[in-house]
Amino acid sequence: MAGDLDGLLVVSVEQAVAAPYVSGRLAEAGARVIKVERPEGDFARGYDHLVQGESAYFVWLNRGKESVCLDLRLEADKALLADLIAKADVFIQNLAPGAVARLGFDPEALRAAHPRLITCSISGYGEEGPYRDLKAYDLLVQAETGLSSITGTAEEMARVGVSVCDIAAGMTAFQSILQALYARERTGLGRHIAVSLFHALADWMNVPYLQYAYGGRTAPRAGLSHPTIAPYGAYACGDGRSVLFSIQNEREWAAFCGEVLRAPQLADDPRFRDNSARVAARPALDAVIAEVFGTLGRDEVVARLEAARIAYGRVSTLADLAAHPQNRYVSVETPSGPVRMLGAGALVDGMLPQPGPVPALGAQTQAVRAEFGGRGSTE
Repeated sequence: MAGDLDGLLVVSVEQAVAAPYVSGRLAEAGARVIKVERPEGDFARGYDHLVQGESAYFVWLNRGKESVCLDLRLEADKALLADLIAKADVFIQNLAPGAVARLGFDPEALRAAHPRLITCSISGYGEEGPYRDLKAYDLLVQAETGLSSITGTAEEMARVGVSVCDIAAGMTAFQSILQALYARERTGLGRHIAVSLFHALADWMNVPYLQYAYGGRTAPRAGLSHPTIAPYGAYACGDGRSVLFSIQNEREWAAFCGEVLRAPQLADDPRFRDNSARVAARPALDAVIAEVFGTLGRDEVVARLEAARIAYGRVSTLADLAAHPQNRYVSVETPSGPVRMLGAGALVDGMLPQPGPVPALGAQTQAVRAEFGGRGSTE
C-alpha cells in the first residue's frame, strides 16, 4: 500500500523525543525522512540498552528513517545539509535555543530562499518571551506547567509515567505540519511552525486552568480516584489486584449497589443520595466498597461489574499489558534484530501501518552524500 506522503522529503536535525516523534509519524505516513545526527549519534540511542541492546525510546521513535551523521562544525557538512534542505519539503529541528540560526540555518532565511519549504522548530518555551532561552526537559516542563500540581496523591505530587510534554509537542507539530502541507497545495507556499513543550502541554491544561481562572477552583490530587465523581477510582480486591470503575449517574449507582455490592438499600442511604453527597462522604463510601471487594477476587468483581453494565478497567501492571488480549503488534527491524512492539493507535482501512527499520548510526551517510551532490566531509 502506497504511503500517503510518498514523494515528500523531510530533513530533521533532531535528538531526544519531541522532534523524532513528529518525523517518525511522517515516516510512517510514507515520507522519506533523513535524520541528521551528530557524529556520536542522537543521545536517545543511549537512554537504555534494554531492547536487544537498543534504546526503547529510539526504537519507538525512529522507525523508517535514514540516519546521516554530520558534524555541523565543518563547512563541508553544513554545505551538505544546505543541499538537503534545498530539496526538502519539510525541515524540522529541535536543537538548543538559537543553535540552528548560529549554524546558518535560520528558518526565516531558509523560507526566503525556498518559498515552498515548511520549517518546524521545537523548543522548550517557544521563540519569544522571557523563558525562551531556558533548557527544557520533559519532567521540568511537567512541573513548570502545573501538571505536577494536579498529578499524584493528596500527600505527594508525581511525574506522569511517560514523556507527556515531549509527546504533546510532537503530536502538535505533526498535526501542524500536515495542515501546512494541505495549505501549500492551495497556495504553493510553505510556512514556519514553532512548537514548544511548554505551550503544547499548557494547551492540555486548559480545563484545570479555566476552572481556576473563572471558578477559583483547584482540583485536589486524588491518585487513582476522580476528584469530583464518586465512586470513580481504584479499589483493591481480596486477591491483591485492583479494579478501577466509574459511576456516572444514579441509575448506575443503583445497579452498582444491587448487583455489585449486593446491598440495594445503599442506593437510598442519605449519605450517598447523589454524586455531590457521595463525594462529600467519600471515606465512608470507600470503606463500604472496600469491605465488599476485600472478600472477592478481582475476576469476581469484574464479572459483577460487567453484569451490572458498569464501566471498569483493571489496574494493570506492565506484565498485564504485555499479555493483554486487546494488543496489536508490529515487527520492527533494528540493527540488533527484529523487535515485536505494540502497534500504532489507528487502523487505516482495517490495516495496521507497518513501520520501516530502525537505522544504525550513520547507516545512510555515504549514500546520501553521493545522492545530494557528494559534498561534505567523509570523516
